[in-house]
Amino acid sequence: MKDHLVITIGRQCGSGGRRIGETIAERLGVKCYDKELLTLAAKNSGLCEELFETHDEKPTSSFLYSLVMDTYSMGYSNSAYLDMPLNHKIFLAQFDTIKKLAEEESCVMVGRCADYALAEYPNVVNVFITGNDEDRIAYLTERYKVDPTKAKDIMVKTDKKRASYYNYYSSKKWGDSRSYDLCINSSAVGIDGAVDIILELAKVKRAWVGEKK
Repeated sequence: MKDHLVITIGRQCGSGGRRIGETIAERLGVKCYDKELLTLAAKNSGLCEELFETHDEKPTSSFLYSLVMDTYSMGYSNSAYLDMPLNHKIFLAQFDTIKKLAEEESCVMVGRCADYALAEYPNVVNVFITGNDEDRIAYLTERYKVDPTKAKDIMVKTDKKRASYYNYYSSKKWGDSRSYDLCINSSAVGIDGAVDIILELAKVKRAWVGEKK
């Protein structure tokens, strides 16, 4: 990975996490990967892209997490991988793609347990974006052209899905400050303010990591 900088962004639905990620990428002159991770993972794994979209950030309780990661550490040629449920194969394909990208380039990654996949990489800044409910509902109302009640339903269900996925596949807790380098309320500082804070953190962390080497 050398000097590549990777910023990962976990986000509540409607908090502006993707917009923040895209703005950071623009400021740094790098790529922002969100849904794009699905396309790359499908290409690298040989699995159909539609399968990744169907299973995107959706958890399961049908198989043990430990077996998933044991399979990852052992390689994919064993019978455990062949017998593994499809959604676990999809998770591992994304896991591999995230690590591969981090080795190849500086970038911003949104969601999909990227922070967990890159836990051992020193030049990674892990951020979680929250927002006040009223602001998130207003944003979703405008984005999806729905009434506030429907927007709130979208917000609650999406957050529940993301939390379940993250908590199931990682060893951390979604939205818990201990799982990230920084948590920011976008309602308090705005999109540009959040971007400024994250970029400053990246600068400070990289300097700190450099001093410890």
